[in-house]
Amino acid sequence: MATSQTSSTSSLGAITSNQFLQLLVAQLQNQDPLDPVSSTDFINQLASLNTVEGISSLNATFSQVLQLQQLTQGSSLVGKTITYTPADGGAAATGTVSSVSVQSGSFVLQVGSTQVGLSQVTNVQ
Repeated sequence: MATSQTSSTSSLGAITSNQFLQLLVAQLQNQDPLDPVSSTDFINQLASLNTVEGISSLNATFSQVLQLQQLTQGSSLVGKTITYTPADGGAAATGTVSSVSVQSGSFVLQVGSTQVGLSQVTNVQ
């Protein structure tokens, strides 16, 4: 039986789908022959695995949609004047956005020589 290396996690802990299948096979190999696991229990376990994999896939899709939304927001700011709170906590600053980039999974606006995160923007003019 071939298993995938999909890394799905459940709310009960960090267990991959491959680990789940290994546990399931071990359970079947070591079950009491006089009291085997019922087919209903087996189907419930497989359904749980499919549910966890589906939720993980959905989360990945939502993450991609969020990144696309942030890129769209950032690109719409290119050429506009923004007011932002500097990362060092200083007084609000103003400047024109010249570009948008992705750094460590976050979108960053280039304002002059300063890099500004989308969450730092307080006003768009």
